[in-house]
Amino acid sequence: MDLENARLQMIGQQLRAWEVLNERILEVMSSLPRELFVPEEWRGLAYADAAIPIGPGRKLAPPKIQGRALQALDPKPEDRVLEIGAGSGYLTACLAKLGGRVTSVEVRPALAEIAGRNLAQLGIDNVELLVGDALEMEFPARFEVVCVNDSLPEWTSRFEELLEVGGRLFAVTGRPPIMEARKLTRLSETQWKRETVFETCLPALENAPRPAEFVF
Repeated sequence: MDLENARLQMIGQQLRAWEVLNERILEVMSSLPRELFVPEEWRGLAYADAAIPIGPGRKLAPPKIQGRALQALDPKPEDRVLEIGAGSGYLTACLAKLGGRVTSVEVRPALAEIAGRNLAQLGIDNVELLVGDALEMEFPARFEVVCVNDSLPEWTSRFEELLEVGGRLFAVTGRPPIMEARKLTRLSETQWKRETVFETCLPALENAPRPAEFVF
């Protein structure tokens, strides 16, 4: 398969068609070899408009969703970035190319190891990969950008509290079949601006709180 042509088609037919128009983001996503971040048996579909399995219960989200997430966050070179759910490291690499120092938390040690290898192969060295549950971890500082890569069945203020004033958070919340992709901007110590940017459906973040089921 012509992966270079597939990458160009991803930019034109998926990202631009889904209103990802930020040129910095398009440049980064057109330059990164996405095929390196998926299992070998799936590499022919690396640039397809589809979620790709990267481990039991875990998937690499379609490019257009990742592009819209990056566009909502708009990471700057001076921004400190927190990523929840490194997976195989593709979005980590995008954030590292766009932002400043990236702290990425992955709950599965095997995936964190894969992400680390993938980032090292590309010479990306501004990422700190941590293994653990981000819902329980303590962080020594706040961040300008927080990106939650899996969905939150029930909203938690845990991640918005990690934002600096002026910082942006992206997270998908709700339950199948329709979830809301949200952008939060911290306006002050006590105020946030909340926007719904699109609808989608993603697997739930491991260990994320879930609303109680109604029982008759």
